[in-house]
Amino acid sequence: MKRKTIISCALGVFLSCFIGIWFAGSSLSAPAHQSIGSLPADLSGMEVQFSSESGATIHGWFLPGKKGAGAIVLMHGVRANRLSMLDRSRFLAHAGYSVLLFDFQAHGESTGERITFGYLESRDAQAAVNFLRSNAHDEKIGVIGVSMGGASALLASPPLDVNAMVLEMVYPTINQAISNRLTMRLGGWASTLTPFLAWQLKPRLGIDSEVLRPIDHVGTISVPKLFIVGAEDQHTTIEESRQMFNAAREPKELWIVEGAKHVDLYWASKRDYERRVLDFFERYLKSIDP
Repeated sequence: MKRKTIISCALGVFLSCFIGIWFAGSSLSAPAHQSIGSLPADLSGMEVQFSSESGATIHGWFLPGKKGAGAIVLMHGVRANRLSMLDRSRFLAHAGYSVLLFDFQAHGESTGERITFGYLESRDAQAAVNFLRSNAHDEKIGVIGVSMGGASALLASPPLDVNAMVLEMVYPTINQAISNRLTMRLGGWASTLTPFLAWQLKPRLGIDSEVLRPIDHVGTISVPKLFIVGAEDQHTTIEESRQMFNAAREPKELWIVEGAKHVDLYWASKRDYERRVLDFFERYLKSIDP
């Protein structure tokens, strides 16, 4: 009788965990739509829409810049939207760059039914670069990708036709990203639940975890890359960020923001962020004299 009770309790705990993980997967992949509103009055640009092979209609803002200064695509993180990239767009536009901010599929005002953590979003990244190629003629193009935005830039196939990338806090593999988040919320034992959450990718999104491994792609990308990471990040640990950096091809640079967690690294170190990013893009994008 005692053994049956123990087995029943264990099964009950397992079932409760499974149900909880299932609902967590549903919440994480649910769309993050939001009304964005008009372009802020201090920025000069226009609302734009373009189609993506993700099946979505992508909404964004395009800020034309100075001819020959270069053009930059800003790619936001998961469950965010173009509003989270406004501060970056301001200092880049002030420096003369053309800038495209957009909402990934299933985010902001773009259409889409499920967040896919970089899979479909990589097609939006491709569409955004193609849009910029058509609307910022003859400009060299850079990317700033934050978290999922950086993963989407790396997962694009074929590789994005750009000249430089800034990659912030990008997860190496989706399994590591899941494990870290479970551990943060429930403790170290919770990493054992990772396979149950990763398994849901197939029935929910039609993909498996093997297609969400940016670390397998970063070594094939030959353009200059600046990795920006938080020293105290628990979502993408400093060890994982070093793995990504070590797997990347030259030319590459790594900037570790001391004391920063998985936060907006622009605001974590605003002055240094602007200086480092502008210096990086100055070297690889500008084709005119200052």
